[in-house]
Amino acid sequence: MDTPAVTGRYFDGKTSRLHRVTLTVTDGMAHLAGDVERSAPLASLRVSERARHAARKVSFDDGAWLEVDDRAAFAQLLANTGHRDTGVVRAQQSWRGVLLALGVTVGVVVASYVYVLPAAAVWVANALPVKVERQMGQGVLEILDKRALGPSKLAAARQEQLRRQFAALTAPEPDAPTWKLVFRSSRIGPNALALPSGDIVMTDELVNLLKDDQAVMAVLAHELGHLHRRHLTRRLVQSSAVAAATWVIFGDISAMLTALPTVALDMKYSRDAESEADDYAVAMLRRNGIDPEHMAQAFVKLGEESGDRMSPYLSSHPATGERIARIRAAR
Repeated sequence: MDTPAVTGRYFDGKTSRLHRVTLTVTDGMAHLAGDVERSAPLASLRVSERARHAARKVSFDDGAWLEVDDRAAFAQLLANTGHRDTGVVRAQQSWRGVLLALGVTVGVVVASYVYVLPAAAVWVANALPVKVERQMGQGVLEILDKRALGPSKLAAARQEQLRRQFAALTAPEPDAPTWKLVFRSSRIGPNALALPSGDIVMTDELVNLLKDDQAVMAVLAHELGHLHRRHLTRRLVQSSAVAAATWVIFGDISAMLTALPTVALDMKYSRDAESEADDYAVAMLRRNGIDPEHMAQAFVKLGEESGDRMSPYLSSHPATGERIARIRAAR
């Protein structure tokens, strides 16, 4: 089949000199004539992708290239030689293809965030040796003391009484993590949190609000559940996904450690994590002969104390009403 002649600008890849040439195709061979004459098999040439405004380019295997002037004639030449753009290139030239690709990309990103990232966070957290997790948590309490916590005003005897009560309880599952109960006053109100170091922090304000040692035990059991299931480590991995990937690949943990205090202060776990910790606490209370209603009453008091404001403890533990109903149903 006859192919049209196409004019263009030829560069040899060695100098900046421009050569005016004409391109023709005969029997599977590309021929240049004009300022430069050369021939090359079509199979050895590479044709650039179509673009709305950019010139098409034909590249030779020795680094030389040809920029085409007449894009319409060049398109006809390509069609006559049986050249077809790849599926990706054709999709790029189609609005439908672009919209489909955009939809697929958004779907993959959303699915990765909703499903893949949490699953990967669980895997990474569970794969971490406990010793490494404890090292991650070292120094976090000191940072929290500077930002939001202060020395406890509870009597030492009262602190020790609560520690002994909690130490006397049996965890509902084997291999319970070692823990250390510490008390602090707080500028953020009634609160409790578990750190990867094994520290379970309870504020004076929460102890004074509950006025019920069994309710205090229920809250501590809930925090032990977070510690046992490594929820803070999992959330740290999720909120620092890029840093976590860097750490896994290159061993640089500094970025994750920098984020840990902020994550600890803003422990808004997922609904699943809260349900896991609630179930853990209920199982622990029942195993030790404590009515889970003490736990439900703890959340009731926190809600009443906050009034129109959201309690800091409840703000990081969503769906309070549903949780109370669920705890009572578990009785």
